Amino acid sequence: MISFIIRRLFTLIPLLIGMTLLVFLLMSLAPGDFLTPIKQQRDISEEYIIELEKQFGLDKPFFQQYFIWLKNVLTFDFGYSWTYKVPVTELLGNRILATFLLSFSSITFAWVIAIPLGVLAAIYQNSIFDRLSASLAYAALSIPEFFLAIVAIYVAARTGWFPIGGFTSIDYEFMNAPSKFLDIISHLILPTLVIGIGSIASIMRIMRANFLDVIRAEYVMTARAKGVKEGYIMFKHVLRNAINPLISSFGFALSALLSGSLLVEIVMNYPGLGQLIYQSLLREDQFVVIAAIMMSCTLLVLGNLMADIILAWSDPRIRLEQKN
Repeated sequence: MISFIIRRLFTLIPLLIGMTLLVFLLMSLAPGDFLTPIKQQRDISEEYIIELEKQFGLDKPFFQQYFIWLKNVLTFDFGYSWTYKVPVTELLGNRILATFLLSFSSITFAWVIAIPLGVLAAIYQNSIFDRLSASLAYAALSIPEFFLAIVAIYVAARTGWFPIGGFTSIDYEFMNAPSKFLDIISHLILPTLVIGIGSIASIMRIMRANFLDVIRAEYVMTARAKGVKEGYIMFKHVLRNAINPLISSFGFALSALLSGSLLVEIVMNYPGLGQLIYQSLLREDQFVVIAAIMMSCTLLVLGNLMADIILAWSDPRIRLEQKN
């Protein structure tokens, strides 16, 4: 298992190089750069602009700029954000934590709710519960996330039960450790609910379909013929095999949350990675964009790696194949 993890981590290197090179090329082809707003100011001298271009390597061809940036990355120097006036590493630190916590809480919330509902809908197929859950699932899938975000903000503003926007409160630095933890949780509740509701519907329908497929398998019928208890069959054999496709898609579900939460982050003013990439693209802050996309790719690969590890733990056949 350790060698498998090491091999997967090594595949991350060419992926990151190819992705960052592509982003660097596309941003170099776009008109202007992050110094364009400064060049339009009449009170900025041309000498100062030339000095800034030399400092950031903008006077060189794009491939030279890329290799200079890549050399700096090896020393954990991801560049400087001209827009936010801080090093990129410092800027990404809080954003990555906020995005990871939101993605993890959303997918955990969705799985905890959707898997039991999908199992019960399959066990009680064609019942009132099955039809009602299907109707609610289709309704949840048809409601845009940004509309749910607007509704959540309205409810929070009217009731005052939850904070509106941000990752922490203004007085966060003056709180003790338990209060800081509760403050972060309170800011995560509404975005988690908004993003998780749409995921619940899709995961529930997939879980129901997988469960119905597995429940008709021959080994399930054999177990019933041997007199094995129905509850043991459902949760030991059927559920364990029906959940494997969902585990396999864990990494892709994580990346979908990272990319799909942009509108929610903008509407709810949540300081996540998606909002940072969007704002940096508009301002052509290329060092921030490239570093943020690197972190997104890393989270995607780590999500797929986590899914493979959980799948190997859940399915003994995979462990047997690895030993062979």
